[in-house]
Amino acid sequence: MNDVHPGAIGAPADEPAPAARLAAFAAALADETRASICMTLLEGRAWTAGELARSTAVAPSTVSGHLTRLLDAGICVTERQGRHSYVRIADAATARLVDELASYAVPDRDGAHSVPVVAAPDPLARARTCYDHFAGRLGMAVTDAMGRRGLLRTEGVFELTEDGRAWCAAAGVALTGHGRRPPASSCLDWTERRRHLGGLAGARLCARALEEQWVVHPAGGGRGLEVTAAGERAFEDLLGITPEAWR
Repeated sequence: MNDVHPGAIGAPADEPAPAARLAAFAAALADETRASICMTLLEGRAWTAGELARSTAVAPSTVSGHLTRLLDAGICVTERQGRHSYVRIADAATARLVDELASYAVPDRDGAHSVPVVAAPDPLARARTCYDHFAGRLGMAVTDAMGRRGLLRTEGVFELTEDGRAWCAAAGVALTGHGRRPPASSCLDWTERRRHLGGLAGARLCARALEEQWVVHPAGGGRGLEVTAAGERAFEDLLGITPEAWR
């Protein structure tokens, strides 16, 4: 009979044993700089490596090595937006685990560690178009409201639920007739550093809002948006969001 290490039971021959994977995961967090990075990311925004270097007061080359450890462990992931690469916690389950560990280690902390992000000037930070869908605080308010109401799954790949598809139909947001474009997709918001709703649903909702003049572009043009009085009523009726969510 061959000897089998207890930690290897159930693990494929080409994969580390469960105990080894757990040890590697714990080791990735067992460093003050990496722990600080994770606590910074717990606020839900994505950060560039340069910003994380400044927030942790270490050299960019040093933070790069720490990020590699966190990425290899699956604690963090990267997303590209334009010329920039951003880092965020991999998913909500990982964020909850890190948050619980932090709360256990620092029971009197006020909550997720927060470091200020350089804000984009208003009005772009309040509301704007990102290609053909909402962005800024308005875009996040729409995304968050759809998530709370069970209309949109935001874990991993964005996906409309059955209730979400029914909501789109009732709201006049058509989901057909645009080739292979997915009904929902995520797009990293460069001011909020979180993912907002894109895809066909995001584009058609924005198009309807412009058509109905729920939002209008300012007189000087550009990507900025202003929510009208009719828009305030529409967003509250459709999603229960009020102007405080984007102002």
